[in-house]
Amino acid sequence: MLLDPDEVQCPIREMLARAGGRWTLDVVVALDKGARHFGDLVRTIPGVSRRMLVVTLRGMERDGLIARSGESSTGERVYYELTSLGVDLGEHFRALSRWSQRNRDEIYAARERFDATARTAGSC
Repeated sequence: MLLDPDEVQCPIREMLARAGGRWTLDVVVALDKGARHFGDLVRTIPGVSRRMLVVTLRGMERDGLIARSGESSTGERVYYELTSLGVDLGEHFRALSRWSQRNRDEIYAARERFDATARTAGSC
């Protein structure tokens, strides 16, 4: 057994939700090379709104994945950087990326088989 049922509860479930959040991967990638200010993150991450970036950054800061420094009154002088936990999460993201690249063809083939079966099963 991979995990005990009690272990699947907090904090594992919460951290998986954070790691799987819509913008977390983008923030980790953007901060991988070092600290960046808020405005730079907005420009670097395509499609993220300022509001969603604030929500994501706050959650990541709360979970200890990033650290914030600088003045918060203007917003533009606030810098964010990965903590050791955030760097570690980035390493797991890279491992997952390598896994998905290695298994891409098998995943696509499984999807095609499933979709073909679902189409056949759904027709009268």
